[in-house]
Amino acid sequence: MQWPKIPLGLRLFALYFVLVGFTAYMVSKTITQELKPTVRQTTEETLVDMANLLAVLAQESVANGQLSQSRFSKLLTAYGKREPQARIWNVGKKAINHRIYITDKQGIVIADSWQQDVGKDFSQWNDVYLTLRGKYGARSSIEDPKDPLSTVMHVAAPIYHNGQIIGSVTVAKSNRSVQPFIDSSKRNVWLWLLYMSVLVLIVGALFAWRIHSALNKLEHYATKMGKGERVEKPTFRIFYEYRTLSNSIENMRNQLDGKQYVEEYVQTLTHELKSPLSAIKGASEILQTPLPEKKVVRFANNIERESDRMQSLIDKLLELARLEKRPELDVSAPISLQQTVAEIVRASDSRLSAKSIHCIVDIDKSLTMQGDEFFIKQALFNLMDNALDFVRDTGAIQWQAKLNESKVQLSIFNSGSPIPDYAMPRLTERFYSLARENGVKSTGLGLNFVEQVIKLHEGSMRIENVEQGVKVTLNFPTP
Repeated sequence: MQWPKIPLGLRLFALYFVLVGFTAYMVSKTITQELKPTVRQTTEETLVDMANLLAVLAQESVANGQLSQSRFSKLLTAYGKREPQARIWNVGKKAINHRIYITDKQGIVIADSWQQDVGKDFSQWNDVYLTLRGKYGARSSIEDPKDPLSTVMHVAAPIYHNGQIIGSVTVAKSNRSVQPFIDSSKRNVWLWLLYMSVLVLIVGALFAWRIHSALNKLEHYATKMGKGERVEKPTFRIFYEYRTLSNSIENMRNQLDGKQYVEEYVQTLTHELKSPLSAIKGASEILQTPLPEKKVVRFANNIERESDRMQSLIDKLLELARLEKRPELDVSAPISLQQTVAEIVRASDSRLSAKSIHCIVDIDKSLTMQGDEFFIKQALFNLMDNALDFVRDTGAIQWQAKLNESKVQLSIFNSGSPIPDYAMPRLTERFYSLARENGVKSTGLGLNFVEQVIKLHEGSMRIENVEQGVKVTLNFPTP
């Protein structure tokens, strides 16, 4: 089954829509869930203050046993009958919602703002029961079991006289009286979240549309360019990443057009042929001097071996030209590092002899790596040539290899001058090279070629200045 082709912009907007919707839902749900208990907690805190104020005001009358005939009792009754004409946040208030009752130390009601429970025993209710025992007294009672909004919050405060609790004052308030404010706040939360969600989705839709149109421009540009047609490069004012990508495509087209593409690989071939030619020339010059028969045979073999290497290079030219485009290795087999490095050292024998270089190979015969032997050998030839170019006369070159955790680590050291700091970041840049002691500048393709081979083998390369010379370390995955 083939999935339908949905444009990237639409997919991004769909994901954005889900995230915005889920976020809005969770935020609104959390706020509305917290809103009700928060309002009731605030109400309870106000009731605590009010109950304690009334407890102080009623103290003298309760202590004298004259509360029913006191001015405080009359004021309490008048308070319960008041009808305020208030409007709070568009919610009308026409009745007093607080109920106040006072009990003696036995829990008997001795005053009631509603004048309905005077003389009754409230000692069993938590607000009175706990308060008379010196604890925080509060309760929430439901008046109608079928109506969850009919709960009434009761908060009591103790009345003291000479350090003893002689009664309690309870202030009660119906939760229904604050419910309109809770409902109004919920509506406002949902409304503002809806407005903000719509606004955010509109902005997201605009961004998704811009991304989609920008991709269409790039697709059109790349398609026309691939067909060889002349097409104007698209411009992007907002999305600088697309501008960078279009510039990169333009640069790639310029590099692929004309002679530049061919010239680069001609340079590569010339560079690769330089090493065997130098070896043949060096061996032929040595053969022109009087030599023992054993050395004559050795240098003649060098000429033959390097001639074969040149033939192999020519045969592999097309593979080298496609190296950068290869996603992975076509051929992978075990490679003996000791044997491969030994061949490279033998091939460089004439240059080593000419500069009186002492070359050491410290590699175990059993150490192997997995890869393309031809590419690996050519990369190591490049490293050897670089080392020979920069090593001091009568100096030393050392090859080493070891297992380091899950990697095969191969390194080459040459004694000589350190690499300048300014050159370090550019060593593997194509066509960049440092001047040799003889004043000749190379094509600057050697280390770039090595880097490409290492990447093809999923490895890494490190070039560093060490004591008395320069060291190049290659890390390969273990077989």
